[in-house]
Amino acid sequence: MSLITEYRSLEENIKEMQERLKSLSQDDKLKKELEFEGKLRTLMGEYQKSLRDIIALLDPEAKVGKAPRTAGKAATTGSKRARKVKQYKNPNTGEVIETKGGNHKTLKEWKAKWGGDVVESWATLLG
Repeated sequence: MSLITEYRSLEENIKEMQERLKSLSQDDKLKKELEFEGKLRTLMGEYQKSLRDIIALLDPEAKVGKAPRTAGKAATTGSKRARKVKQYKNPNTGEVIETKGGNHKTLKEWKAKWGGDVVESWATLLG
C-alpha cells in the first residue's frame, strides 16, 4: 500500500471514529453509566476502598485476576476424562491394534486405505 493510500485510509477511519464518538456521547445509557462510575469512584475514595475490596465485598467467592468460578470448579475435579481403549481388528489382514486415541500410525494407514467410517466399524470398546 502506498503512503498516500494509507494516509487516506487512516483519515477515513478517523472520520468514522469521530462520528461514532459523537453518537455515543449523545447516548443516554452512556451518560448514566459514566455518572454511575463517577459516583462509585467518589464513594470508593471517600471510604478508601479499591476495586478489589468492592468485588470481595459483593462476591466473596470471586478470585480477582483469575479465571471465572465455573472454570475453577472443573479444574479442581481432576484432569481430563480418561480415554477408553478401543480394539480394532482388520478383517482383511486379521491384524489387531489397541489404542486410546486416533493418533496411531497403523490406524491412520488403515483409515487412509479403507476410509474412516469403515475402520471405525471394526472397533470394539474395551473400557
